[in-house]
Amino acid sequence: MSATPDARWISTFLQAQSAERGAARNTLLGYGRDLNDFAGWLAHRGLDMAAAGADHIRDYLISCEAQGLAQSTRARRLSSIRQLYRFAYDEGWRTDNPAQRLSGPGRQRALPRTLSPAEVEALLAAARDTGRTEAERARTTCLIELLYATGLRVSELVGLPVAAVRGDPAMILVRGKGGKERMVPLSGPARTALAEWLALRDAAEEEARLARRAPPSRFLFPSSGVEGHLTRQGFHALLKDIAARAGIPPARVSPHVLRHAFATHLLEGGADLRAIQTLLGHADLSTTEIYTHVLEDRLRALVLTHHPLARED
Repeated sequence: MSATPDARWISTFLQAQSAERGAARNTLLGYGRDLNDFAGWLAHRGLDMAAAGADHIRDYLISCEAQGLAQSTRARRLSSIRQLYRFAYDEGWRTDNPAQRLSGPGRQRALPRTLSPAEVEALLAAARDTGRTEAERARTTCLIELLYATGLRVSELVGLPVAAVRGDPAMILVRGKGGKERMVPLSGPARTALAEWLALRDAAEEEARLARRAPPSRFLFPSSGVEGHLTRQGFHALLKDIAARAGIPPARVSPHVLRHAFATHLLEGGADLRAIQTLLGHADLSTTEIYTHVLEDRLRALVLTHHPLARED
């Protein structure tokens, strides 16, 4: 029994994704499931992928919603269909791309995982005892203090140039995504931890220079690896160790969770949302607005306490 035209389209598309883009096996299986479901829906209506139009794709997505499929599933299926039709257009199988202008259901944005102030305090306390030497403990403390005090992305933290923190600065210049720069203030504890680490770091650098004529590192957290500084993976593993020492499940802690904690705790303390947007380096305020979930309980209590119609008789 010969394959249907749709089956040949899907097979060729998957082969190209594997050969040209190096798509992973699970990715290919996902594409296959989504596209075969769409092909089956079309076949029941006497259609195929070569004849389907934008309205048919839209009706298919509506039927997926009627089946109770999750928003994320529907968004993924539309993405698979878009990829197929882009490929079909490039291959000359179709003279148009019926999925190009369709807007999907999107993906629900998950609320950020965060930590309580008490948990952050526990992490900071554990960091001070993490390391075999005084220098290692000072570096670990500086990393955690800086991360929580500034909300830096992990790549921004580990790649900080030492020149940015010379002279006991009250603020540091950070180069973020897209090369965009922003100023970030340092807390008192962060400045203290930074000064202690810098003294030990500089002493080690000078010792290496005299012993091996090693050139000085331009990074605050130097390493002998290819990148020249502590890697994101290395810091991630270090943070898991600190979490375990603090009695917090390591799965709950990551560099990004501490960034969320920084923003959440600022908002809880009454900070302006646009100020937090600037500190985090978000290009769009809507990205920062997700942190407003922390205000829900406080606002609810405010209404129940002060609104005249909410008061008990």
